[in-house]
Amino acid sequence: MGEDRKAAIRLQFNPSSRLAFKGATITSDAGLLAYRELDDALGLTEMAERSLRDPRSGKNTRHSLGAQLRQSDFSRLAGYEDTNDADRLTVDPAMRQVVGGRAVDHVASATSQVSRFETEVLTTKENQGALARLSGKWIERVRKARKFSRIVLDMDSSVSETYGRQEGSAYNGHFGCTCYHPLFCLNQFGDLEGA
Repeated sequence: MGEDRKAAIRLQFNPSSRLAFKGATITSDAGLLAYRELDDALGLTEMAERSLRDPRSGKNTRHSLGAQLRQSDFSRLAGYEDTNDADRLTVDPAMRQVVGGRAVDHVASATSQVSRFETEVLTTKENQGALARLSGKWIERVRKARKFSRIVLDMDSSVSETYGRQEGSAYNGHFGCTCYHPLFCLNQFGDLEGA
């Protein structure tokens, strides 16, 4: 009874959606909706979509490149470290809203689709270069909105342990493992300038 008296909260990126308690359509990832609002306000996925090339052709593509990118990124943001949970997330109400497009009325991408997107579409040489430049473009957009007189850059490395004979990995004595050892350049705000 109490829930019927209160107006539901409406989303800016999709005013037809509203946040309300309904036991049958519940999600543990509702916080993603706020991140989607921020994404739309800053135009981050839109910028990424313009930077990447979609090698898929034909009419058999269910989800746009932007929708698949959102699903991949927002899944990681929600703590799903790989694509194993994508099948369950295809019907999750928050994920469907975040992905947008066809997913709102149907389902988001399944595990096989997300895996193909991440291992075939994002790994083309052209897209890898575009992804490497993307964080710098995002930071540049923030710089234009917020002026500051100096930038402090910090170079740090990271370790990503590998197993088997992964191409590009090597043994690192400091970390005591075989790993990828990328170098990152961050500014004083913790924003990634480049990798």
